[in-house]
Formats: sequence, C-alpha cells, structure tokens
Amino acid sequence: MVVRKRKKVIKFRGKRSYGYGSHKKRRGGGSRGGRGKAGLHKHKWTYTVKYDPEHFGKRGFKRPPEVVKKIKAINLKELDQLVEKLLEDKLVEREGDKIKINLLKLGYEKVLGSGKITKPLIVEAKFFSKQAIKKIEEAKGKAIKYG
Repeated sequence: MVVRKRKKVIKFRGKRSYGYGSHKKRRGGGSRGGRGKAGLHKHKWTYTVKYDPEHFGKRGFKRPPEVVKKIKAINLKELDQLVEKLLEDKLVEREGDKIKINLLKLGYEKVLGSGKITKPLIVEAKFFSKQAIKKIEEAKGKAIKYG
C-alpha cells in the first residue's frame, strides 16, 4: 500500500469545495447521517444488523456478588481416595464396620455422584445429588442431611 505523503486537502488549496462539489454539501453532522450512534434504529439499520447486532435490547443481568453463594462440592471418587488419609489423620471415625465422615468439618457442603465407592460410609453433608445417595446406599452406607 502506498502511503500518501501529502494530505489531500493540500492539493485543493484555493478551490473552496476541496473536490466535494458545492461547499454547502459537506456541512455539519447531517452529511454523515447524524453524530455518533444516531440513526442506528433508522437509516443506519443495516450497519446495526451487520456490525453491532448486540447494541439494542437487554442481555441478562448480573447478581451482586454478595447474593451468589458458591457451594463447595466433592465427588464420591475423591471421597473414596481421601478416606484412608483422613483415618490416619483422625479427621474421621469408625463406627463398627463403617466410616463416619462429617464433610462440613472438612469444608465441603455437597456430595456429587461421580465415581465409585468401595467402602461403606456414613456421610454427613448439607446437600447430596440423587446419584450420590444411590451409590452410597448401594455400598451399604448412609447419607445424612446435616445443617
């Protein structure tokens, strides 16, 4: 691309209209269809459709951050892997042949059903997914809603 060394205006010095016809024709914002985003709903509609389709209308909302509550969850497979370590650290206790886990003390609120469980567990948590309850009970354990 060739770079123009001199401004086009320089070429038309002394010509009054600078190559744009009558000097009345290029006056004011009206010659560009209004200033700024004026006319996007009217005569610049094709521009809106092509280049700025998100300009009009509402697109959802954002809740203030204090309203959004993040629930910390754990999957069954992670829980199954952690059990041995938790027993060593004495963060969980045995009740007969079952192991009792209070997830609120460990910082979790919800149990999700991904993975398999190999030991019978008594799990205390605020929330359980349906699949998690089903898998815990299949492993001869118990899901206790707590808090």
